[in-house]
Amino acid sequence: MFHDQAKLTAAAGRGGDGSIHFRREKYVPRGGPDGGDGGDGGDVVLVADGRKRDLSGVRPNQKLRAGRGGGGGGRLSNGARGEDAVLVVPIGTQVFAGEELVADLARAGARVVVAAGGTGGRGNKHFASPTRQTPRFAEIGLPGDEKEIELRLKLLADAALVGHPNAGKSSLLTRISNARPKVAEYPFTTLSPVLGTVESSDGRQLVVADVPGLIEGASEGIGLGHEFLAHLERARLLVHVIDSSEDDAAERWRTIDAELAAYGAGLDERRQIVILNKIDLKPEPPSFGIEDERIERVLRVSAATGAGLDELRGTLFELVPPEEEPEEVADEMVDFLFYRPGADRRRYRVFRTERGFRVTGKPPGEEELEAILRAAGARAGDTVEIGEEQLEWE
Repeated sequence: MFHDQAKLTAAAGRGGDGSIHFRREKYVPRGGPDGGDGGDGGDVVLVADGRKRDLSGVRPNQKLRAGRGGGGGGRLSNGARGEDAVLVVPIGTQVFAGEELVADLARAGARVVVAAGGTGGRGNKHFASPTRQTPRFAEIGLPGDEKEIELRLKLLADAALVGHPNAGKSSLLTRISNARPKVAEYPFTTLSPVLGTVESSDGRQLVVADVPGLIEGASEGIGLGHEFLAHLERARLLVHVIDSSEDDAAERWRTIDAELAAYGAGLDERRQIVILNKIDLKPEPPSFGIEDERIERVLRVSAATGAGLDELRGTLFELVPPEEEPEEVADEMVDFLFYRPGADRRRYRVFRTERGFRVTGKPPGEEELEAILRAAGARAGDTVEIGEEQLEWE
């Protein structure tokens, strides 16, 4: 079954705690602080891969959790960075947080950090000064981001077949490409988009998508069309397939064209060719009779007998030029969106002390602070200092 939507929870790793440690060696009775820093928590990363076809690998309500940063140690030993949680998704995957578009992974290898790991705490070495030579406190690591995200896949195809159910789109795709969709004599045989590769004599390839049949009202959620219209957005050319054995070819074209216009996203402005299919069923198929600047060609073919298919292949390669190779860019530039949390991740700090914990800066909310202290190992009786206030952890 084809999956083009998925929801999951991205939980980045917590930063490791800084170390409270002092140098203790023979002949060095009063060594200074040498507590190392905690490692940063791992990120949750999505990567686009051309070998993936849909989002079926994402489990329902999956929680993607990155690794925690390692704690600092003595002798200025820093903790290891937490392991990233990497999810491979198909090219064309869009990432949403609520209704906000976070990233559009439109190229192979594109990657985005959807949840950033928490910052590791600094060891007590950082807090030594001429007036404070033995700091007996260190920072604890901050929690990583945790958020609900939704993945929506929009197929990347050079051309997309559209039309009413049973117009012969699947049979046509079978004859001109390497795709093998299910074909039957009843409407809505195709329940999910199917991709096929069409190859020319010189080795060039095009990707053609067969989208489930559209009916009147598809843009409003009627039939199967609503959830699959989005897969037409990135097609460079629309191939409108019409059953020419019927006498209302022009009216069938107008019906689907109206649904494309109602859906929006520029589909009503997309270049297209019209395919009058099943010419073998009627020796003299009716003329199409529609003049429209968007229609590049009107072809008569038969998926059953193969008539006109060579002309169709040639037309596809003629009207869909090869994509230009992207220019090389500097390392610091990226061709995809990169999401960074809006909040200042250092608006407060939590220190571990000999008596418990101390919070500096703008303290977080009660629930957030409680979660941080619990993760840091707070125990009953520990003192929590917030500004001038001292509380006892229960």
